[in-house]
Amino acid sequence: MIHRSSIGSFERFIGLLLEHFSGNLPLWLAPVQVQVLPIGKNHLKYAKGVFDVLNENGIRAELRNENESVGKKIRDGEIRKIPYLLIVGDKEMKSKNVAVRKREKGDIGSVKLEKFVRQIAEEIEKKK
Repeated sequence: MIHRSSIGSFERFIGLLLEHFSGNLPLWLAPVQVQVLPIGKNHLKYAKGVFDVLNENGIRAELRNENESVGKKIRDGEIRKIPYLLIVGDKEMKSKNVAVRKREKGDIGSVKLEKFVRQIAEEIEKKK
């Protein structure tokens, strides 16, 4: 193993950040800022569209399309301490909305996708 003090310093700094925030990194620093969770297979196309819109706007997103229950996907997202979870189902597809869950606050409700993207981009820019 090769040791470089400049890399070691960076690793210690990241370790201090993780310890300070208890893994709850602020939105602007989180490796995955938003996770998109389709309820079923028939919601996957809309979820992929939401995922694409987020990526186009520079938001680090992840699409969970495994064949698991929504509860399990939500629980996994909360364990991984992802700042925002977007759940998409029939209601959201019809109204072009996303159901938003925020880390440590729970269900926020249904929001237009464009409005959510604006809000989160502003939150990232202001480093809230």
